Amino acid sequence: MNTTRTHAARRAAAAVIAAGLLVGGLAACAPAADDTAADGPIPAEGTDDGTTLTLWTRAPIERQAKLLVDAYNESHENQVELTVVPNDDYVAKVGAAAGSGGLPDLFAADIVYVPNWAQQGLFQDMSEQIDALDFKDEINPGHLSAGTVDGAEYVLPFALDLSMLFWNKELFAEAGLDPEKAPATLEEFAEAAMAVQALNKPDTYGTATGLNCGGCLVFTWFPSIWASGDEVMSDDGTESLLDGDSAQAVYDTWAELQDAGAILPSSTDEAGPTWTAAFSEGKVGVMPFPATLLPSLEFDAGVAGIPGVDGGASTFVGGDGIGISKDSKKAAQAWNFLNWMMSEDAQVEVLAKDGNAVSRGDLADNEYAAADPRLVTINEVAAQGDTPVALNFQQAFNAPGSPWLTLVRNAVLNGDDSVPADNEEITEILSQ
Repeated sequence: MNTTRTHAARRAAAAVIAAGLLVGGLAACAPAADDTAADGPIPAEGTDDGTTLTLWTRAPIERQAKLLVDAYNESHENQVELTVVPNDDYVAKVGAAAGSGGLPDLFAADIVYVPNWAQQGLFQDMSEQIDALDFKDEINPGHLSAGTVDGAEYVLPFALDLSMLFWNKELFAEAGLDPEKAPATLEEFAEAAMAVQALNKPDTYGTATGLNCGGCLVFTWFPSIWASGDEVMSDDGTESLLDGDSAQAVYDTWAELQDAGAILPSSTDEAGPTWTAAFSEGKVGVMPFPATLLPSLEFDAGVAGIPGVDGGASTFVGGDGIGISKDSKKAAQAWNFLNWMMSEDAQVEVLAKDGNAVSRGDLADNEYAAADPRLVTINEVAAQGDTPVALNFQQAFNAPGSPWLTLVRNAVLNGDDSVPADNEEITEILSQ
């Protein structure tokens, strides 16, 4: 038994329980926003008067968070104190703080948590400030939508994390594939993985994923469904549509790769912590992979959108949104940080300069992206991607033992013909 993974799963399960308790108890125990927010209107650019602000983020976006905070602190009188929380502990920490009135001034959240937390009142309403931004229409719409409840806007994009198709150009060349040509369909992806597998190189595999990681799978498999012209959920996020023809083609493709031994063996039990490691080490030919890890690769990798069954391309626009907490009494100063964060200085000279995607469409074509065609591709595909919004997304998809994980494992590993029934189980959670 993998003890570390088991403990991580228990912590994640506890976090889900904590989130559930938060949903039920917040209205009763938390003060209203009017009781905690600072009085008076917030200036358009916020207030920079030497105030100390607190900000929480989860570990997966530590690099981007530190870059932004360090740059802000160097150029402003206000100072932001950053706390980075282990991913497995984040939901429970936020839940406990929300219940006790102890949230920081600013906190980021995995975009799939944002709809629920915004609905429960964890963030202050920033509609007036966001609507006043002259570039509002250029802000990533998926993140804005996830943080909008009944027309009120609560979050801005903190860091985008896009799922893209990555391939190892050296392994492609060895396998007789064109290293400069991306697989354009789901079938071509599978053929490329099989070709790399046929090299029979020690410890090298065609592809990899996290077959025990619901979040990894929505991040990397949903885009193939979108690229095929289909949806994964109803518009209101209460019905699963993961039993359609395109979805079934995705399951069948991965089942064939599994049967052929072309998937990294550890993928079967991979719960998330190391699902990208083998590709980063140059031991996997092609796989859907986080764009945020591009700067860390030490070999030449190709990058493209994740293809659909018959072509097209899409991406899961993930990452984290950020807002001002219900408990902050420094809203004007916190908005100063957020307003600067969306500026060209922050988006281009901090994030893009480090090889990250920007959150504004009008800044996608910048000097740093132009220097690397792969960054141009990432920014272009971001506009074709989606961010699914559902109040019960975590429970339906990301939680250990979620019905989504059951569906995938039955279809890919067990060969069960249970997709329709498993899809109904997802809908049951989403509709609660």
